[in-house]
Amino acid sequence: MERTLSSDLMFQQRATDTHGNLPLHLLATLMLWKRRIVSRHQLARLDERLLADAGISLYQRQLEISKPFWR
Repeated sequence: MERTLSSDLMFQQRATDTHGNLPLHLLATLMLWKRRIVSRHQLARLDERLLADAGISLYQRQLEISKPFWR
């Protein structure tokens, strides 16, 4: 979904600011995976009315939440 992809890019860019002891690419990947997990959990909790408001069908939601976190 487009909304997820754009938020993924934001988190990848933010990872370059604070990296601690992890290589930047590893930190960016971990942050991306975490964001996908959180976003998909939130998407799974939306009722049909809220999905309709966002322009997301039940089928599209099911496709998105059934993806593994690395995709």
